[in-house]
Amino acid sequence: MASWSEFAAAEPSLAAGIRALLQQYGPGMGYLATVRPDGGPRVHPISPVFTGSGLYCFLVNSPKRRDLERDPRYSLHSYPPEESDDEAYLSGRATPVRDPRTVSLIADALRASPDVDWRLFELSVESATLRHHGPSGALPLAAAPLPIPISQSWRAPRQSARKLAMAS
Repeated sequence: MASWSEFAAAEPSLAAGIRALLQQYGPGMGYLATVRPDGGPRVHPISPVFTGSGLYCFLVNSPKRRDLERDPRYSLHSYPPEESDDEAYLSGRATPVRDPRTVSLIADALRASPDVDWRLFELSVESATLRHHGPSGALPLAAAPLPIPISQSWRAPRQSARKLAMAS
């Protein structure tokens, strides 16, 4: 698992492309997939927040927040652009941010109301994919030759068993 900043340092152009798609409409917008208590998937729209150090999201008391508090695995998918079917995808684990300074800095920067029952989560990155379908999209309506989609992917290096044992 890597933080957003570690991933961005390892793969700057891939991270920039993913961030551009997630922020194509201004603030971050994406679909968050979580795991329901019965093991099934649940999908929710969210506004991911990028900072110099990480990727975060504010979640109010809701099924998606309860899902992540019980099982931190997530996937995040970009909204489709208007001019193509390009897509960005991240997966990893969501961790509640407990450091009051970090919570305060991000909340203040985004004017998050202290009157709302929200929690801040940091999204670590285990895998990342960016897929370009070309200007006509994945399924063009015109009878033109289909462009070959271009995919870029990254997977976090696995930690050794010893490092994992030391971390627990």
